[in-house]
Amino acid sequence: MIDCLVTRHHGLPRDRTGHRLNASGRSLVLDAVATLHGVGLTAADLARDAHRRWSVPALGAAASVAHCDDFSAVALSTGPHVGVDLQDERYRPGAMRWLGELLGRREPAGIRDFAECEALIKASHLTKETFAGVRLPDWRPGWRPTNLPSYRVCSATLAPERPDLHLALAAAGPARVRWWRQSPGRPAVLPLEPA
Repeated sequence: MIDCLVTRHHGLPRDRTGHRLNASGRSLVLDAVATLHGVGLTAADLARDAHRRWSVPALGAAASVAHCDDFSAVALSTGPHVGVDLQDERYRPGAMRWLGELLGRREPAGIRDFAECEALIKASHLTKETFAGVRLPDWRPGWRPTNLPSYRVCSATLAPERPDLHLALAAAGPARVRWWRQSPGRPAVLPLEPA
């Protein structure tokens, strides 16, 4: 089972240059554990493996975190390793051409592809340097197998609120997903379609 909590953070502070400051990944994982499992943990209760993947040993759960704009996503898995990523639509022609070539395509990749690749890196042993040769299947709703043994990806947009924001999950095997959405001060709800 994978629980994926998407939170919108209103009124995030900004640095001196106007860039939004996001909460740390560690604090987002701890907040998600408290919200979804009702367990108060500290940073000492989290672990990272050699591939820099988060885990919550007390729950027997793998964790992954992402943030983009004023949204964050935390995936907690009691099954396979999991990776999550958020990407917004913005002009990145060089990066999309490079990723398209890396994926073996004749055209630039899309932002959804970018999010799925980042999620796959977070879930697996891969790095940006060892990613060559990975192939993503054509998009459709739900889990789709990649050419990496047992790894699957799925993605959606945060429509109707933010149709330009892509959320991707990757896991080391099939898993049921519960999608949760939350705003600070409000309980988490399940309005997204399960994968």
